[in-house]
Amino acid sequence: MVVPTQLKVLRGNPGRRPIKPEPQPRIADEIPEPPAHLSDDARLEWLRITPELYRLGLLTVVDTQTLSAYCQAYGRWMVAERAIAIMATKDPLTRGMMIKTTNGNMIQNPLVGTANTAANLMVKFAGEFGLSPSARVRLSAVNERPPGKFDGLLA
Repeated sequence: MVVPTQLKVLRGNPGRRPIKPEPQPRIADEIPEPPAHLSDDARLEWLRITPELYRLGLLTVVDTQTLSAYCQAYGRWMVAERAIAIMATKDPLTRGMMIKTTNGNMIQNPLVGTANTAANLMVKFAGEFGLSPSARVRLSAVNERPPGKFDGLLA
């Protein structure tokens, strides 16, 4: 997996190999507004995570579509999980995980597949931004150091 330079910098450089320069998109001047096409749940997720991504320098002007896809997957996951929860209240045996077809056979509830697919997409996109637990473990606290006495002298 190719790791973006900004994540390499945040994680530190334990191998001490030189970090190859790569084209760097411009960091957003401010936290971008959520795209209009996002669902309500996706919009809330956008508003929740963009401040931290911006603070870490991981939100560039070219990242909005990937972030949008992550948020939309989150929104679909939430819709499917809420629908399963409603079905679970009416089905104490399978808790909404199974449904009966018109010919009487039991099959997995299609919403379970929708939820699983959306969750898998979320994890995939989250890894792109260092949002998964395993990606977070690899991040170091490089950005969190206290300011030194010479910080800010050179512009």
